[in-house]
Amino acid sequence: MAKRISIINGAVCLAVGITSVTPAFAGGLERGGYNIDQLFDASPFTFQSGVTYVAPQRKLKNAKDGPGGNTFVGGTTTADDTENFAIPYVGFKGSYGDVDCLVDYSQPFGAHLNPGANWAGAQSNIETKLRTDNYGLTCSYKFDAGPGQFRIIGGGFYQEIEGFKTRNVLYVPPGAPINGNGRLDLADEAFGWRAGIAYEIPEYALRTSLVYNSRVKYDLTGTLDLTQLPTIPGNPYAGRRFNVFGSAEAPDSIELKVQSGIAPDWLAFGSVKWTNWSLIQSIRFCEENGAFGCPATGVTSLDLLYRDGWTVSGGIGHKFNDKLSGAVSVTWDRGTSTGIGASTDTWTLGAGVQYAVTDNIEWRLGAAVGLLTSGSSGQVMRGGVTYGTDATYDFGNDVVAAINTSVKVKF
Repeated sequence: MAKRISIINGAVCLAVGITSVTPAFAGGLERGGYNIDQLFDASPFTFQSGVTYVAPQRKLKNAKDGPGGNTFVGGTTTADDTENFAIPYVGFKGSYGDVDCLVDYSQPFGAHLNPGANWAGAQSNIETKLRTDNYGLTCSYKFDAGPGQFRIIGGGFYQEIEGFKTRNVLYVPPGAPINGNGRLDLADEAFGWRAGIAYEIPEYALRTSLVYNSRVKYDLTGTLDLTQLPTIPGNPYAGRRFNVFGSAEAPDSIELKVQSGIAPDWLAFGSVKWTNWSLIQSIRFCEENGAFGCPATGVTSLDLLYRDGWTVSGGIGHKFNDKLSGAVSVTWDRGTSTGIGASTDTWTLGAGVQYAVTDNIEWRLGAAVGLLTSGSSGQVMRGGVTYGTDATYDFGNDVVAAINTSVKVKF
């Protein structure tokens, strides 16, 4: 029994969440993802707030402004593609009997690419920025089952999305080509839900959970500004700013997490997550109440051509004393790009420490460094449609780094 008590007072007190910086490196449009680990905290009430700061260093090279290198726009052949960003989190968890509930705010998805207007791929992108704000309520009911407790998990979330994309728009009528910058703005809000199960044996620090997060369907609305292009005979869109609409879905996901005490004051943990990024292929936008209808590929479109994402992570945690715990983890994430874009495989090493300031306050500090693998972006064909004709470029192995800090108050 002494060994069991040591595990209770040791590894079970280690917060695996100190290595939660790694999801920020995942493929697709992943930022903080969905994380409900706070729901399992043994304290009756907890408040947690934190932020993760991420510094990706993706650099583009050998850029051409078309598959044949037709230099209509010109510019440098290199660009710094990514911008640094911060991911906030706030959560409050409360318990009543066998029911636990978590109210949280997070930013699960987003992007900020900013290669600028002076590179040869400006027809593909000058700046793209996307942000989601997620407000969730998740509850669980637990009951005795064998040596541990079984949980049934359910909840919902309200999600807001907004973003824009600016790129150089090229039009080639008879004679000299005409170009100017265009900007697409979009926004919407929608609801999603989650469901899952978990099983815990607290005396062994054992917990396994399986959680499904639903798709979120967006009916996007916004504007397309082409006023930098002169009015062109035969082109009903140039020289105008008008309302547009489109539809897209944020992906559903399934995540399996496992943790267990493996020795007094030692904990092993791991996870596998599938994310349905292949939902997002080409998102076309049409003019609202347009008199000219909508072309097959839209007035404009966001072409991503993603494939499904897989994220696999594992690590070990250790309690050094009653105040200090630490953990390390390794994560592999399968890239989602299939010929367009720079979302390739990522390998990440994460580490963190947790310090008990008092019996009721915990402070966490985590850091991670990752390798963004190399690849290229260019012309591809899907469903009989050719994409990637506006720019081609390569990229090498790049580095991404992040730091995370958070405070948890238990009462």
